[in-house]
Amino acid sequence: MSETVIRAARVVALVPRNLVIIVLRAYRAIISPLYGDVCRYYPSCSAYALGSVQEHGVVKGGWLATRRLARCHPWAEGGIDDWPVTQNSPYRRTAWGLIVLERKA
Repeated sequence: MSETVIRAARVVALVPRNLVIIVLRAYRAIISPLYGDVCRYYPSCSAYALGSVQEHGVVKGGWLATRRLARCHPWAEGGIDDWPVTQNSPYRRTAWGLIVLERKA
């Protein structure tokens, strides 16, 4: 396959991830402020979900966010709980948090 076709396929594969990122950003802008600062963890559960989906994609990031939500309950100790970071990601984040392919050097 040509390099252009492979690049186009990678761009299309980022669409679900960016749709979930838009939904999470909307939740954080509209609904999350209504609750105030009530999360026992840092970053908050919605920030953790956003970061994990940005970093790992919809499936793995969604699984990490689900596990985090299961740990977030009134008897949890809380504390700092960051999402795992991927080394050497082929993607970059835009100013709004969407994921795009790295530009060619």
